[in-house]
Amino acid sequence: MKEAPRLNLAHLPTPLQLLPSISEQAGRNIWVKRDDLTGFSISGNKVRKLEYSLAKAKQEGADVVITCGGIQSNHCRATAILGAKLGFKVHLLLRGDEPEQPDGNLFLDQLAGAEISYFAKRYYQAHLDFIAEETCEKYRREGRKPYFIPTGASDAVGVWGYANAAAELKEDFARLEIQPEHILCATGSGGTQAGLTAGVVMHRMPAQVTGYAVCDDEAWFVNKVNTDIHDWIEEYELDLDLGSLDIRVRDAYIGEGYAIAGKAVFDTITQVFRSEALLLDPVYSGKAFYGMLTDISEGKIEGEGDIVFVHTGGAFGLFAQRQQWQKSMG
Repeated sequence: MKEAPRLNLAHLPTPLQLLPSISEQAGRNIWVKRDDLTGFSISGNKVRKLEYSLAKAKQEGADVVITCGGIQSNHCRATAILGAKLGFKVHLLLRGDEPEQPDGNLFLDQLAGAEISYFAKRYYQAHLDFIAEETCEKYRREGRKPYFIPTGASDAVGVWGYANAAAELKEDFARLEIQPEHILCATGSGGTQAGLTAGVVMHRMPAQVTGYAVCDDEAWFVNKVNTDIHDWIEEYELDLDLGSLDIRVRDAYIGEGYAIAGKAVFDTITQVFRSEALLLDPVYSGKAFYGMLTDISEGKIEGEGDIVFVHTGGAFGLFAQRQQWQKSMG
C-alpha cells in the first residue's frame, strides 16, 4: 500500500451522539456522527478530504489551489479558508450568477480572500473540465504551480477522508457498545459515500452504507462511487475486493433539484433543531435526514437495529436560505 500524505486540519474525533427525542418518535435508535463539528469556519465533511487533497498539493509544490462548486458550496468555503491558512492562493470556479449581496458560504469565501469566477449554470455544467484546465493554464503561464481539486474533493485522494472516518466510527461503536446496522449520509458529489463504503469493507464493519442523493440519480452515484473507489485502489495499491462493495443510493428525496428544499425539508430542519438542538442544512443534511425519517416510517430501512446518520455540516448555507424557510413556515 502506498502512503498518502495528510495534514491535521480537522478537530477529530468528532462526537457520536444519540438523538433521544427523534429516536423515540422514529421507534429506532438514531445516532448522529457530528462531522458538523470538525471545526467552526472549516466545519463539515469536506475537511476530512481536504486533509489529503491539500497535503498532496503541498507535496507537489503547488502555490495555487483551484476548485469548484455551487454558489453556496461547503467544499469551496472550506478550501478557501484552509488554503488561506496554509499560504495558498485559492481560486474558486462557482456555478451560478454573482449575487448582489454575498451571504452564507459565499461571504466566507470572500472574507478568506479567494479569487472567485462565476459561470452560468448551463455553461458550467457543459464545460467544467475546459474551465478548470484553462484556469490552471492561466497560472502556469504566470509561472505558478496550480493544483486542481475536483467538486467536493471527491476523487481517489479524497476517498481517504471517509475510509479513515469509518475506522473512527468503529472505535465509537466499541466504546458505546453498539452495533449499528446502517450508516447513512447525504451524497452530493459521491466522495463521502465512497470513503464510507470502502471503509466499512476495509475495517470489517457489518453495517450497510446508504447515500441520500441531493442531485443526480441512483445510477449516476453508483457509477461515481464505484469509479472513485476503483481509482483509490489503483492509485494506492490497496488489497480490497471491489466485488464485496454494496453501493446503495436513495434518490427519492431530491425534490425540485440541487439546493432547492421544499416545505417538508424545512419542517424537518425546524423539528430537529427544536427537539435536539441539531442544526441541519437545506442542501445536504436536511434533505437526507428527511429522507431517512420518511424511509423509517414507511418501513424501507430494513432491520430494527441502530442507525447512524453522518452529519456532513452545511450550517452556513442555511443562513443564505432564511427567506425560503420563512416562506415554508407560512
